[in-house]
Amino acid sequence: MTHPFEKFREQRRAGNAKALDTDNLLIKRLFGLDKTAYGDGALDRKTKELLGLVASMVLRCNDCIDYHLETCVETGYSKTELDEAMGVALLVGGSIVIPHMRHAKSSLEFLFEEKQQLDAQR
Repeated sequence: MTHPFEKFREQRRAGNAKALDTDNLLIKRLFGLDKTAYGDGALDRKTKELLGLVASMVLRCNDCIDYHLETCVETGYSKTELDEAMGVALLVGGSIVIPHMRHAKSSLEFLFEEKQQLDAQR
C-alpha cells in the first residue's frame, strides 16, 4: 500500500509541473524566488528549512509542513530537534496547531523509517 506521503510527493511534483507550464513571468519568478529563499545565505539551508517548518505549522498548511519536514530530515535534523521546533510552533500558534502537529508526526514517522531503510541499503 502506498503511504500518503508518497502520494503527496507525486501530487506535488505533478502540480508544480502544471503550475510551471506557463509563459506567465510572475508565476515563474515566484517559484524561482521560493527556491532561492531556501538556499544558503547568511543563514544556511538547513536553518531556513526549520524556519519554514515552524512557519508552515503556524500557518496550518499540511502540504507545506510535509515539504519542509522532508528537507529537514534530508539535511540531518533529528527527531528531538524537530520536536523542539514543533513545540515552538505550537506555542506560537496555539492549540489550533495540534491537528497539524499530529499530521507532522505521522509524516515524520514515515520519513525516518524511509531514511533508515535507505541508510541500510547503502
